Amino acid sequence: MLRGRIGVFVQCRSLSRLRATARPVSFGKSLRFNSSTIKSDVNIEQSKNSASQPASSNTEKIEAPVEEDTPDTITIVPALKELTGSANYQPDLDMPLVGHLQSRYLVESITDDALFDLTSPESTKKFKLYCGADPTAESLHLGNLLPLMVLLHFNLRGHDVVGLVGGATGAVGDPSGRTTERSQIEDKEREDNVSKIQKQLVTFLENGVAYAKSRNYPIAGEGRILTANNASWWSSIGMLEFLAKYGRHIRVSSMLARDSIQSRLKDQHGLGFNEFTYQILQAYDFWHMFREDGVNMQIGGNDQWGNITAGIDLISRLQRHFGKEGVEPQSAYGMTVPLLTSPTGEKFGKSAGNAVFIDEKYTTPYQMYQYFINSPDDMVAKLLKTLTLLPLSIIDGYILPKHESDPGLRIAQRILAREVVDLIHGEGVGEEMAYITSFLFPTPDQPFNDTVSADRLIQNFRRSGILVNLKFSEIENIDDLRMSSLLAQITNKSRREVKQLIKSGGIYMGLERDQFEDPEDVVLFDRDNHLIDGKLLLVRVGKQNYYVVEFS
Repeated sequence: MLRGRIGVFVQCRSLSRLRATARPVSFGKSLRFNSSTIKSDVNIEQSKNSASQPASSNTEKIEAPVEEDTPDTITIVPALKELTGSANYQPDLDMPLVGHLQSRYLVESITDDALFDLTSPESTKKFKLYCGADPTAESLHLGNLLPLMVLLHFNLRGHDVVGLVGGATGAVGDPSGRTTERSQIEDKEREDNVSKIQKQLVTFLENGVAYAKSRNYPIAGEGRILTANNASWWSSIGMLEFLAKYGRHIRVSSMLARDSIQSRLKDQHGLGFNEFTYQILQAYDFWHMFREDGVNMQIGGNDQWGNITAGIDLISRLQRHFGKEGVEPQSAYGMTVPLLTSPTGEKFGKSAGNAVFIDEKYTTPYQMYQYFINSPDDMVAKLLKTLTLLPLSIIDGYILPKHESDPGLRIAQRILAREVVDLIHGEGVGEEMAYITSFLFPTPDQPFNDTVSADRLIQNFRRSGILVNLKFSEIENIDDLRMSSLLAQITNKSRREVKQLIKSGGIYMGLERDQFEDPEDVVLFDRDNHLIDGKLLLVRVGKQNYYVVEFS
């Protein structure tokens, strides 16, 4: 039991070894994107200054993985070189890209079956495709990733991709997939969001290319990664000008027939004219980018089908009207992806209150890692195919059979967590989060065997979003500081709450997670006694809530 010093130094037990019986993470059985659920599932309290179509089987061409010694702290998860032999990608590359995306559950609908032939390995057709995101939040969320994964797959095969942010259309609001009208946000907030989301779009795709290279993915020739803001063209278009030039080519009957409009018209709250016209605005975006930039394919969630087909229809009408005689009209295409949904069928998105964000300011890499470890068994195969670039033959012929042989080890979930965190946050971050998980929650099947030092722990915790920094100079009366006061500051609780936790035996400290005892509230902070190597404080509150503080 850990006490500390009472006015003077009192020796405590050694903190030099690990406790093998530390409580493991509790794994949930439902896939939920909810900020409150994350805090419960992840069980890491944030510091008070923190921001808040069936799959194909390609098993006949598997390059058999070689079982090797894995890193000390990752004893059961296969190493990358076991999963990413270059020969294993060949069956994927031999398929038409659209067919391959279907096998990865990334295609819901396409506007033209010719896309299979046009994306075959023998085709020389080049696409320039885009997907859009409205700036209704500061960060993209996991629900945005499926269309972005389609862009990434195309980009890795040499096609140009564009991430479009709706700086203009975001002020109107898209009714697709919604039962209520979107809340309005201030212009300044929307402009700030545009800048952040444009950066996130480019970062995700660039990270995706780097992730592909780290997995030995045979890149056919990188296409360009571009971004745009539709405010750049809408700002110079007047309403009367737009209606005079384009209004006659837009059919109200087609607009009214769309499911997203019909469902809202039948609702007691009805539909505003602003949202009714959104499909016209998105259709014009497609036309503008088609005409000015050569964009010929739009990708979106399946709730965007009506908006995408409206754009293709408008492009066809305007080409016939404005096209030059003797010039063959060019085709435009569309593709929708399935929506990423919870077990209850709800769409993931910030406005629905259940999003996991890709910005680590809002969802830390550690939280994201823990979220995917919590993926239920009946979804992990689909998530491995949609959100990673691992070869289908390896997923179907190696990972899933290995997982199914002992589901309790959660091998598929651990691989999934590592891959997605690497994809979103950069190569190696997934391994760091696996290291942290193994350290905080060692289990009999995944013990933590690494040599521990404060510097090693700080290095791995730095990207986690868990690590808090404190300076000795910023702590008043540090020589006479009660531990209860310091713990209150670190945990963002009142001293009364902390004292009660101490009395009930709910606070543990150090590498051995020794129970901290101070029933009389007299133990003073002692850096030699309470800190690992004089610089790192490790505190666990309750069964699983950790606080990791670096002192300098």
